Amino acid sequence: MNLHPVISATTTRIRERSAAGRTQYLRRVEAARKAGTSRAHVSCTNLAHAVAAFSPHDKLVLRSQQRPNLAIVSSYNDMLSAHQPLGRFPEIIKQAARDAGAVAQFAGGVPAMCDGVTQGQPGMELSLFSRDVIAMATAIALSHNVFDGVLCLGVCDKIVPGLLIGALQFGHLPVVFVPGGPMTSGLANTEKARIRELHAQGKVGRGELLEAEMQSYHGPGTCTFYGTANSNQMLMEVMGLHLPGAAFVHPNTALRDALTGAAAQRAVAIAQAGTEYTPIADVVDERAIVNAIVGLLATGGSTNHTIHLVAIARAAGITIDWDDFDRLSRAVPLLARIYPNGSADVNQFHAAGGMGLLIRQLLSAGLLHADVKTVVGSGLSSYTQEPYLDDEGALKWRPAPERSLDAEILAEAGRPFSAEGGLKLLTGNLGRAVIKVSAVKAQHRVVEAPALVFDGQDALLDAFKQGRLQRDFVAVVRYQGPRANGMPELHKLTPTLGVLQDQGFKVALVTDGRMSGASGKVPAAIHVTPECLDGGPLARVRDGDPIRLDAEGGVLEVRVDAGEWARRTVSPPDLEHNHHGLGRELFAGARVLAAGAEQGAVIFAASERGAPVAATMSMT
Repeated sequence: MNLHPVISATTTRIRERSAAGRTQYLRRVEAARKAGTSRAHVSCTNLAHAVAAFSPHDKLVLRSQQRPNLAIVSSYNDMLSAHQPLGRFPEIIKQAARDAGAVAQFAGGVPAMCDGVTQGQPGMELSLFSRDVIAMATAIALSHNVFDGVLCLGVCDKIVPGLLIGALQFGHLPVVFVPGGPMTSGLANTEKARIRELHAQGKVGRGELLEAEMQSYHGPGTCTFYGTANSNQMLMEVMGLHLPGAAFVHPNTALRDALTGAAAQRAVAIAQAGTEYTPIADVVDERAIVNAIVGLLATGGSTNHTIHLVAIARAAGITIDWDDFDRLSRAVPLLARIYPNGSADVNQFHAAGGMGLLIRQLLSAGLLHADVKTVVGSGLSSYTQEPYLDDEGALKWRPAPERSLDAEILAEAGRPFSAEGGLKLLTGNLGRAVIKVSAVKAQHRVVEAPALVFDGQDALLDAFKQGRLQRDFVAVVRYQGPRANGMPELHKLTPTLGVLQDQGFKVALVTDGRMSGASGKVPAAIHVTPECLDGGPLARVRDGDPIRLDAEGGVLEVRVDAGEWARRTVSPPDLEHNHHGLGRELFAGARVLAAGAEQGAVIFAASERGAPVAATMSMT
């Protein structure tokens, strides 16, 4: 199948826009490749430190400098259900590396916070910044420069993007991402949402709510709804950074362990000293970034990736923006119905054909670049395969189903759920925003109503409890951007706004903050850029101003006389309470340096000029 013209044209625009940055990035990658690892030329003291704790066998292999040494960078902790299974992986990886004639070292751990624990709490204000901390921690782990390849162990929200951003700074190294897999299915997501809404109305108590939540989140593995964590796994597969079909295999199973070992052996094969050298800089190029956006749109994935993919691309010298997402969304059909875009969970998606079928369908429609490099070789066609264990317990791959095994969950390209993808760009006199339309019913996609302005989600919840929201309105929750308070998710608002919508009121949310990857029932214009604290026009909105949110037409505007609008002044609220407690004091510099949401909300210093990325990116 020939490449779809919109896919081709968008890729060309991205490549042309990125030419200078990509050239500089690849020049640095080539210089690092030529320099090689420090084992070849460091002092005896340096090398002795690197091998001191190794077993005699591994010490001999590493000392010889002839076989690859793999770095393990892991986000393991035993609080996160998705990351608890990763505790077993290093020993599996080390043995698999030995079996392949190489060695592996646990190079470093990175922090991993759980948004499910911090939702609606002050700690959520560290969540987005944790991505960049993870990227820096990854760089620290790899900075010893004694490695020939990397295995990144991570699953959730900011963790996989952070690992990838960090790994891309070592673009001369091959990198394989190793997932942990989803937990088994628990309480149905629709039932969980129903009980949350009943609790928001005061109709069920905390005990019943807690029981429902614990039935939903009940064991090791990723949460089973299609939020940011599972969107991450989809992206790593469609970008060719996983082994094929690895995303949604349950943890603590023989197949998962076999895939983990095979990932290590594949990293050996694609190391520079191996037979199929494939550095990550060759895998993550403009085509892979476009493939990632297509996968996100086709599955109705998390809106968080309209931020993360921008930052990931930037780390590889590639510049994308929300116009690219919008253009692609007009051409990419919606092929998945996974909660919150439907009632199914990721286990049901996997059973219906999963990633292998999805990629097959997108390739057949010309919606993915097939001619990319991946960690298993050239071409994305390998990712139409699914893994299994044969009768002897050996890991093998076979073709994924050619037809959906449940057309209510996973559609075929010729019969999509929607002709367009799950995300849309909104523009107007309030700035630029994104909206996840795949989970919003058609009758709720256009809302025009008076604004009610809040400077935080708790103020809106208080108004609901006081009975002041029984009306049509557009909730403007402002000063929630990266510079104001770290841009927390406002998922805590979803049950309350959902209740009001179910009662027949026209409601919508407009904010410079984020919503959870699990949100979507209520129309929400999110990531409004510029943010209020950076001079964004959303800060000028007053109670009663008519606001139109039109997800069909891509419009976000306040309908106020132009003269009056121009005369309005802005007095930011006191944000001091956002800057203290639970470690927020340590992130003052991050808040100052943070770029806007459309620029990836990154906090890193930029390249040659030493200027903040926030400044350089705003000019591109």
